[in-house]
Amino acid sequence: MGSGKSVVGAVVAALAGSPFHDLDLMVEDEAGMEIPDIFKTRGEAAFRTLEKSMLPRALEPGAVVALGGGAVMDDTSWSLVAERAIPVYLEVPFPTLWERIRAEQSRPLISGRSESEVEALFEARRRRYEMAPLRVKGDRAIREVAEEVLRLWSG
Repeated sequence: MGSGKSVVGAVVAALAGSPFHDLDLMVEDEAGMEIPDIFKTRGEAAFRTLEKSMLPRALEPGAVVALGGGAVMDDTSWSLVAERAIPVYLEVPFPTLWERIRAEQSRPLISGRSESEVEALFEARRRRYEMAPLRVKGDRAIREVAEEVLRLWSG
């Protein structure tokens, strides 16, 4: 959450002339409602089921994909991503992430949680993110981050 996956992914796709898929938006389209509403009416488990079902479609060959922060926590989903894509971890220090997301009401996983609770969620997920074969410092200008991702993929 807050690493810039969606905006960086869109810029990378534009620079590469590739299709761009944001898994969260795909889930919203499929459900016919926004993610906070999915969580509120159907629960997180239903959201994760939708997310997992949409993942193979998102991983279209040649596409740039922004995955939700929890999408790769499922071992089967991570295996699929690792098999079909070149994952990139946008590394952003937690204090920077917290500054970016703390005031957002549209993130159901942080709604009503303290900074330390959100940091614990980040730390629990970070182990998986660090399994990505490529890492890019994500606390820089969007264009700079996107250009480095593209260089790494191209190199």
